[in-house]
Amino acid sequence: MRITVFRRLMAEEFGATRAAMLAADHVFSGLGGRTIDQALDGGVPAKEIWREVCVEFEVPKERR
Repeated sequence: MRITVFRRLMAEEFGATRAAMLAADHVFSGLGGRTIDQALDGGVPAKEIWREVCVEFEVPKERR
């Protein structure tokens, strides 16, 4: 998954402002105690991050 696709999915699910806030501020235990932005900068694949977001925020399966 491309990062642009990941960012679009985040914005569609949470709204652009909240998606940006979550990416910068929310720490995910499933990402090693990192934020989305830190995980992306650290080379974690966007698809793996999206899976963690879906689990953490209980995104319905049809939108995963």
